Amino acid sequence: MSADNQLTRTQRDDLRTVAGMIVPASNEYKVPGADDPVIQADILATLGRDTKLVTAALDHLARLAGQPLTELDAARRDAVAQEFRKHGGAAAATLVRVILQCYYRDDRVLRSLGLELRAPFPKGHVLPDGDWSLLDPVKARSGTLRRAP
Repeated sequence: MSADNQLTRTQRDDLRTVAGMIVPASNEYKVPGADDPVIQADILATLGRDTKLVTAALDHLARLAGQPLTELDAARRDAVAQEFRKHGGAAAATLVRVILQCYYRDDRVLRSLGLELRAPFPKGHVLPDGDWSLLDPVKARSGTLRRAP
């Protein structure tokens, strides 16, 4: 579920600012910052169950800053970030995790790290179409019924 409609414009701006502070763009390595529009769109599109904690983190940052982060000068923004890091708790950890997971799955970032833009399996071991023999051990097991949550 997209968080685009769940975050206010100010929260989205603060999220972009925080992302750029965590991972700034690098011309040397030819990678965007985490505040790049493509990465931000990915964050908003995949926030899902983390929306509540990320919103709490952004609200905490807003209280510490007293105004939108984008309006603060760099020194004040860094001071707010230091305070937030000390007392942000699980919400701060979730905010950082969400930003980094979207950043490090961006194709441009993967390329800069020398990683392939595909899943590491099967690494050249192509299975013939229709060969489901790898599933035989799974099929041999008895079924497991579980109560849905």
